[in-house]
Amino acid sequence: MKNNQQEKYNLLSHLACYKKALAIFLAVSFFAAAPLAAQTVLDTVPVLDYSKTKDYEIGGVKVTGAEFSDANAIISIAGFRVGDRIRIPGGDISRALKSLWKLSLFTDVQIYKEKTIGDVVFLEIVVQERPRLTTHSYKGVKKGVHDDLNEQVNKHLLKGGIVTDATKANAAFAIEKYYKEKGYLDVNVKVDELEDTTRINSVKLVFNIDRGKKVKIQDLVFTGNKAVKSQKLRNKMKNTRRKRRIFAGSKLIRTEYEEDKKKLIAYYNKIGFRDALIQKDSIWREKDGDLQIRIDLYEGNRYYFRNIIWKGNSVYETKMLSNVLGINKGDVYNGELLETRLRFSQDGRDVSSLYMDNGYLFFNVEPVEIAVSEDSIDLELRIFEGPQATIDKVVIKGNDRTHEHVIRRELRTVPGEKFSRSDIIRSQREIINLGYFNPESLGINTPVNPQRGTVDIEYTVEEKPSDQLELSAGWGGRGRGVIGTLGVAFNNFSARNIFKKGTWSPLPQGDGQRLSLRAQTNGRFFQSYNVSFTEPWLGGKKPNSLTVAGYTSILTNGIDKSSDDFGRLINTGLTISLGTRLKFPDDNFISSTSLNLQNISLDNYLFSSSLFTTDRGERVSEGSFRNFSITQTIARSTINNPIFPQEGSRISVSAQFTPPYSLFSSKDYSQLEPGERFKFLEYHKWKVEAEWYQTLVGKLVFKAAAKFGFIGTYNKDIGITPFERFQLGGDGLNNQQFGFFTGTEIISMRGYNPNELENNITNVNGSNQVSPTPLYEKITLELRYPISLNPSSTIYLLTFAQGGNAWRNTDSYNPFDLKRSVGAGLRVFLPMFGVLGFDYGIGFDKPGNKFSDYTRFNIILGFEPE
Repeated sequence: MKNNQQEKYNLLSHLACYKKALAIFLAVSFFAAAPLAAQTVLDTVPVLDYSKTKDYEIGGVKVTGAEFSDANAIISIAGFRVGDRIRIPGGDISRALKSLWKLSLFTDVQIYKEKTIGDVVFLEIVVQERPRLTTHSYKGVKKGVHDDLNEQVNKHLLKGGIVTDATKANAAFAIEKYYKEKGYLDVNVKVDELEDTTRINSVKLVFNIDRGKKVKIQDLVFTGNKAVKSQKLRNKMKNTRRKRRIFAGSKLIRTEYEEDKKKLIAYYNKIGFRDALIQKDSIWREKDGDLQIRIDLYEGNRYYFRNIIWKGNSVYETKMLSNVLGINKGDVYNGELLETRLRFSQDGRDVSSLYMDNGYLFFNVEPVEIAVSEDSIDLELRIFEGPQATIDKVVIKGNDRTHEHVIRRELRTVPGEKFSRSDIIRSQREIINLGYFNPESLGINTPVNPQRGTVDIEYTVEEKPSDQLELSAGWGGRGRGVIGTLGVAFNNFSARNIFKKGTWSPLPQGDGQRLSLRAQTNGRFFQSYNVSFTEPWLGGKKPNSLTVAGYTSILTNGIDKSSDDFGRLINTGLTISLGTRLKFPDDNFISSTSLNLQNISLDNYLFSSSLFTTDRGERVSEGSFRNFSITQTIARSTINNPIFPQEGSRISVSAQFTPPYSLFSSKDYSQLEPGERFKFLEYHKWKVEAEWYQTLVGKLVFKAAAKFGFIGTYNKDIGITPFERFQLGGDGLNNQQFGFFTGTEIISMRGYNPNELENNITNVNGSNQVSPTPLYEKITLELRYPISLNPSSTIYLLTFAQGGNAWRNTDSYNPFDLKRSVGAGLRVFLPMFGVLGFDYGIGFDKPGNKFSDYTRFNIILGFEPE
């Protein structure tokens, strides 16, 4: 055989051991059969003799059979480089084969010695690629679950990727896991690999799924439980239910079952059985296929706290620490409660918070059981107080629109002051309540420098849209003309940069001021215009706010002015308000004082569906009425998120007073007409509003709210003013215009329209009319669940129960005489448009002959009814 003749070696023999005798035996055995299977050029393949090796220089390497794989990558992974020395036969070839097999890209790999020229060898790597996936499909299941299955399968299959036994097995296992988690424990998945004739070296996978019947838990039995009844233990295993429960699903998911067992022991530990354990558990199938589960428990003794000793405390006395701990001798031993009272309780009642609020960032406490006697445990609480940490730097990141001073002035963490955990929590809440940043992405980092005893505080914010736009337009028939609304609210405005064009983006922003402009028209029937501006930090040094607002509105009956039947109401007003943040009782309190100037002019006002009436049943339709008042409001808010509160409360108490003009007049007001009697309005008005939010479980939030309003008079001869009253009922939207025009406060009442509340009805000249009342009360309970907390579109569902009523006087007031309603709704908060949504309410306490008479569907636009 000539030296330049091509020699073909099947190098699978290089995987043999390097012991000489065994290598020769394997080579002879293999090559005796090799010509039948692989030889294509030579009739015989020489036996490799490992006693006769030779070193070569690699002159070149080529790859054949690689249609989808990169040849250079294959050569690199094989470890061959032109110019390197290689021994044949030898370990280099074996290592190259192993490296290529590990890729799992090929069904066959061979390395040939193509030719030799002197001591230069040319190698050929021959591969057979695995097929590529073009598509996959399912058989035996409905199309409705294909998307869910794809979500599981696509984690293991890639279109255009290679198909191996492992990838098919992993995809089938993912499908089985999906169905087993739904209770189909007998699910069976087979994978058919079909050639795709439309493409070279491609296959299609078909998953044949037989999910079988759903396997339920027939019974869940406990043994060894003496202190706790079996039913209570079953209730603790919330994800492992018996099929006897009517509305609860029954299935066995191994991961959830293991978690439930842990919760079971945690419950025992919580009630003092610290030695409780599951000795064994058994799961078997009944003849009908359902499951039986038996859990054998060891409860042990119930333990109690005995002596609790504090060690290492010098800052706080033992008595104070014990009061914060709140665990006394003789209390049932509860390791979970102990840990909560020592570290980071959600309500802030823990020893760790006590120290960290005083700067002891490095504080630590370790509970050590120093004695366990029969049913009692002695504890030693070992404290490491460490030095107090001082705030070095406060860094703010991510505010690309809002100026840094707007954020910094809301922070309770100031450089040079002691570290305080509660100050960080409060600062976080204040940043969120600005309404300019995404609450879900607000980050707080506290890098510590132990050598210096300092800590930096880094706040990372993400800006979100905060401005709002209201726009609608159309043409009204029957002579109405143009109808529409144009309103804008810039909630992060900057008045000082109005004349600096470089700061406009698209308007000057970033100083936290609020500018609102709104115009509304319904052709000849009504027009309204209002503007307001708020500076939250007047002077820039203290949280003293200034708000200036002006408005005017015109409401007519649409008749030509020259007609004797023409009627009109004009309402013009100006409000100036000063607010400040109080320090007592705490800095969650805000005080606000407003000066209100208003003039209401009535000219033949006989056309509204809601009329002004006096206590005497007189209808007020003519005259000019001046309303000068001062409003004082005290409010406290600990709400953690203004858009979707999850915890905290908000309470507001306000009192509005006019001067008692009649005290300085000798007129007999009992004999005057309404136009003269109420020329200068005099009244005192009181309002109380309260809200409370609490997360119950997961994202489910409970809300409780109450509202109360009352308006009184100084002089009984004058009576209660027909203006500034309350109108309860409806969604607050349809009647919003009336309330804005007249100063009447519109209070929504889901499930009831204003005319469905009997106390809203008054008799005027023998006719029943809706008229605002001087007294109302409303209570609301809600369950809220968020679908999306994305700041660009916050969406949540709610169910509600509501009760409320209105009264004509204090003598008839009964706080328990409430009109009840229940229902459900949806809210969508879009930063540009505000709140959108609907409520579907059912009112129980109103007349009706069929179900639809009791229901009301309300649309929510721009504001959130309470």
